[in-house]
Amino acid sequence: MPDVLAADSATIGEPAVNIAIFGAFVLVTLFITFRASRNNKSAADYYAAGRNISGTQNGLAIAGDYLSAASFLGIAGAIAVYGYDGFLYSIGFLVAWLVALLLVAELMRNTARFTMADVLAFRMRQRPVRMAAAISTLAVSLFYLLAQMSGAGGLVTLLLGVTGEAAQAVVVTIVGALMIFYVLVGGMRGTTYVQIIKATLLILGAFVMTVWVLGKYGFNLSSLIGGAQDLAVEGRDVAAPGAQYGATSTSKLDFVSLGLALVLGTAGLPHVLMRFYTVPTAKDARRSVVWAIWLIGIFYLFSLVIGYGAGALVGPERILGAPGAVNAAAPLLAFELGGTVLLGIIAGVAFATILAVVAGLTITASASFAHDVYASVIKKGQVSGNGEVYVARITAVVIGAISIGLGILALQAGLNIAFLVALAFAVAASANLPTILYTLFWRNFTTQGALWSIYGGLISCIVLIVFSPVVSGGPINPTTGKSTSLFQDVDFSWFPLNNPGLVSIPLSFFLGWLGTKLSKERPDELKSAELEVRAFTGIGAEKAIQH
Repeated sequence: MPDVLAADSATIGEPAVNIAIFGAFVLVTLFITFRASRNNKSAADYYAAGRNISGTQNGLAIAGDYLSAASFLGIAGAIAVYGYDGFLYSIGFLVAWLVALLLVAELMRNTARFTMADVLAFRMRQRPVRMAAAISTLAVSLFYLLAQMSGAGGLVTLLLGVTGEAAQAVVVTIVGALMIFYVLVGGMRGTTYVQIIKATLLILGAFVMTVWVLGKYGFNLSSLIGGAQDLAVEGRDVAAPGAQYGATSTSKLDFVSLGLALVLGTAGLPHVLMRFYTVPTAKDARRSVVWAIWLIGIFYLFSLVIGYGAGALVGPERILGAPGAVNAAAPLLAFELGGTVLLGIIAGVAFATILAVVAGLTITASASFAHDVYASVIKKGQVSGNGEVYVARITAVVIGAISIGLGILALQAGLNIAFLVALAFAVAASANLPTILYTLFWRNFTTQGALWSIYGGLISCIVLIVFSPVVSGGPINPTTGKSTSLFQDVDFSWFPLNNPGLVSIPLSFFLGWLGTKLSKERPDELKSAELEVRAFTGIGAEKAIQH
């Protein structure tokens, strides 16, 4: 197998050119990060970019945060290999923003300072709720980081012709170290600017590839899909549903579970929620989501053409045989279209995509621990802003190290990163969203209900993932000869679905209701009224944020 990988790697451009383009992207983003770091003087600067990011800028940054390696590499690969079923990821990711816009964005902006826990603990017992919210945030962030680190390692090993597990592990480690550096130096402001530039370049790059692919087929989408069908896996109809989901009753349930996780997960993603705190007003929070919806929607239309283009011009067999497997579809298509230069540019954009997303995730996770656990629970609010930021930076290093280790495992297993991100969405939808909605819309919701909902959703989701085919006992990939599971050569799975959302999300809603009904706690009417007024009108929000 190493000989095959080496042969494939040798056909996708010049490593020297790829390294040069990578280096240019890194130098530019490092310069931006250093410039931004000059203004990081307080916790508000480090966590929320001083709250002076405009709605349009934040919309671009949200798109940059959201259009991750899963969107660019994973979805393109899924469409190239499975066709119609691969595009279902795009639909779920996009529809999810309506939930975020209508139920969460403005209300969260009006009621929190830095983190999701600020909202959840507003009218409840601070310490247990903040601890639960921080644990949930760290879990979601680690799942998401797992996907991004795997994507980064697969991309770089593909472009540099690196083979062997040890060499790939070194690549992932270098990417992780660079990510940690961005967070330590730039904070949220530097991360925001990098995300804005990255989103712009990513959408422009996808546009160029889309026009190029369509041009080869006379700007006829039907001809393009027909070309993809000609090279499709034998017996697979890439223009019809059922290639990945629908063949069995289990796979149908898996699709429903995936859809629930994608549609409900976005509104519970901590790194997306944290972006709403960087804008000066609630109106800017709404505007930023509208901008994000348009940009993300346009990009996913591009991804449809890119995916089918990879299927038609590269072919599933070559894609699955390359390092990174399905995640290699977009880079291979870029090389097929424009040779070494276009490959280097597209790969550089994808690499910048990963760096920006992992930086956003890391700063969110570290802020949650420093603000919610260290400052609020351990120090009980008696800590300076600089002290809190210092702890956040230490936490960023620890989280980065853990994500490097998990990313190496995921890369070596060859898991699709769009699929890995779907698991992060399942955790967010199970542990976070029910509690957020209950807190914002149910006055009688109690501390016990919040804890039961967060821990119940989180534990059930992770347990079901651990005992699912994702972790062990998955089917064998005929191209690589390896199991599609995270751990090879073992099988302790008993839960049949790859995504646990169908079970864990309703369970979390139920536990939140049950915990509240069985609780003897009497909600603070004044606090409940204050939260409601602030969330829906914004009255008092600005003063509270400043403090």
